[in-house]
Amino acid sequence: MGNMMTLGNAQTAVQAYISEPAGIPKGGLVVVHEVWGLVGHTKDVTDRFAAEGYLAVAPDLLSGAGGTSDLTGELQEAAFDPEQRSNAQPRLRKHMAPMRSPEYAKHALAALRVCFDHLEGLPGLAGRVAATGFCLGGTYTFSLAVAEPRLRAAVPFYGHAEFKDAELRAINCPVLAFYGEQDEALMEELPGLKSRMRSAGVDFEAVVYPDTGHAFFNDTNRYTYNATAAADAWARTLTFLKQGLGTQA
Repeated sequence: MGNMMTLGNAQTAVQAYISEPAGIPKGGLVVVHEVWGLVGHTKDVTDRFAAEGYLAVAPDLLSGAGGTSDLTGELQEAAFDPEQRSNAQPRLRKHMAPMRSPEYAKHALAALRVCFDHLEGLPGLAGRVAATGFCLGGTYTFSLAVAEPRLRAAVPFYGHAEFKDAELRAINCPVLAFYGEQDEALMEELPGLKSRMRSAGVDFEAVVYPDTGHAFFNDTNRYTYNATAAADAWARTLTFLKQGLGTQA
């Protein structure tokens, strides 16, 4: 359904998968991929949002950071397979190392802003742009909410939000965040995040699904996918976007 395009300029150019709805868009949506990169699953999710009426843009934040679709597909399988996990750890650390640098964070946020500005500048979409993301993309959905006051809604799936209180106060949109109960690191962080979001005055809702872990929405991951949780999160996301972007049913 969608196509790859280059957005931005010589200073900050980003390859992105763009999927358009059949009719007038209900709004614009930045879709941020998992740590595995802009793989087929992310493009499929982007197409699903387009089928629901949103003009959806999924940037490739991994090119230049050492990831490829073939490698990450294989590595994802090994990382979650109990029999392969220990042997995959060195490769997984190597894959993720570039993404842990301040330089990468700066690059990724700049790329997201390019995508946001692209959508914001299209006819009929000004003031009607939201963001969602998964895993790494969930973390960067939080980052975009902190950095971009024009963002109308943010839907991070199992992302980290390691920001100072002053940074959280910069969030200017409602946030709907999804978590799996068995995702231990994020579960440890969540009570403190809820408290800090309240103190910052952010409209923040956290939905935690029992008997699920990280990446429960990814239907290509046979080890983590939870169909019931994924379906509920999808329905909640569409309702939240409709409310945040002022669209009609």
